[in-house]
Amino acid sequence: MFPDYYYTKDHEWIKVEGGQGLVGITDFAQKQLGDLVFIELPAVGTRLAVHQKIGTIESVKAVSDVYCPVAGEVVAVNKDLESAPELVNQDPHGKGWIIRIKLANKSDLGGLMSVAEYEKYLAGLEH
Repeated sequence: MFPDYYYTKDHEWIKVEGGQGLVGITDFAQKQLGDLVFIELPAVGTRLAVHQKIGTIESVKAVSDVYCPVAGEVVAVNKDLESAPELVNQDPHGKGWIIRIKLANKSDLGGLMSVAEYEKYLAGLEH
């Protein structure tokens, strides 16, 4: 896992770099979804609230909503996912990022899980 990431119970992650964060879905989430075939991305400039829907991810198995872990403004989207959604399967915490967001309030991070808390949460799901 990644110590400088924060996690949600819906299996999104955010890696904070200064006043911005990269957002994506976790390795656990991409494994549950299976092979991804389409990812709906928001427009740059979209303002999102905590836990507001970013878009959807479609796999061969299901369609799933993706939620924003913090409030803020979308400053970039991963355009590579439009032609290669499988990047999320191949590298969910790296090249498979979904959006970059300018954080409205860093205190939103307090409502998220650390890597240790997320691992404990996952362990509870497997029982």
